Amino acid sequence: MNPNTLLASGRLVPGLMAMALATLLLAACGGKGDGPASEPVARVNKVEVTQAQVDLLLQQQRNLRPEQQDAAGRQIVERLVDQVLVLKKADETKLDRDPRVMQMIEGARREVLIRAYLERVAEAAPKPSVDEVKKYFDEKPLLFRERRIFNLQELAIEARPEQLADLREKLTAAKNIETFVEYLKSNGLRFSGNQAVRAAEQLPANALEAIARMSDGQALLMPNATGAQVLILAGSRVQPVTEEQARPAIELHLLGERKRKLVEDAMKELRAPAKIEYLGKYAPGAASAPAAKASGG
Repeated sequence: MNPNTLLASGRLVPGLMAMALATLLLAACGGKGDGPASEPVARVNKVEVTQAQVDLLLQQQRNLRPEQQDAAGRQIVERLVDQVLVLKKADETKLDRDPRVMQMIEGARREVLIRAYLERVAEAAPKPSVDEVKKYFDEKPLLFRERRIFNLQELAIEARPEQLADLREKLTAAKNIETFVEYLKSNGLRFSGNQAVRAAEQLPANALEAIARMSDGQALLMPNATGAQVLILAGSRVQPVTEEQARPAIELHLLGERKRKLVEDAMKELRAPAKIEYLGKYAPGAASAPAAKASGG
């Protein structure tokens, strides 16, 4: 489990969240709630759904506008009602005693506790100062003062690593993109094309400077996990952003970086004194042992 992924998402994956919610509701069905008393918003066969449960799930919905609160709350109440009904049936069949279900519940519990702990660690991150925001703004002109909107043609090419050098050479030598596409077809390379309009901040950070230097009609090849992506610049227009406009996004970005750093440091501190031993096929050198034996024969 990647702690940064948990932190960045702000939510558990849907399946785990559903299981965590189910765990909470199982407690509610038993009538042994640990939290403070809350006003009921529904009753399902004498089992109460409370405002506290609704509020908890509302808090997990990011970017929810005030005018959306009531509608979202009603949807959550209906989901909670359905969950109470399903959980009642699950309880009757003693599904919570199934070994696989028990493992899933325990896994969800771990995920909730881990996310809560890491979020508590991240909460210590200080808000960026005005000077820090200005410094970031000044150091990233392509994202702000010189920000552009790019019209791009994109080619996603499936290729092996050893084919990339030849692809790059053919792309450079091609008179136009049509010539390069014909080369892909004639050599049986699978690819797909797309046209897109992307702002500077939507482009890969490690490629933005190169793309910004391109002239209309020029192309850039970028290796990726499945082969390569080719970007052809069809045109662009300048659309700068002022420091005042950019401040909220910069503050959010810098704060996020600080939170991630705190989480990384916390994980290092936890690992440092721990005795960690990898066993079986996960032991150091285990994966390469069969290969070494085969080559030795």
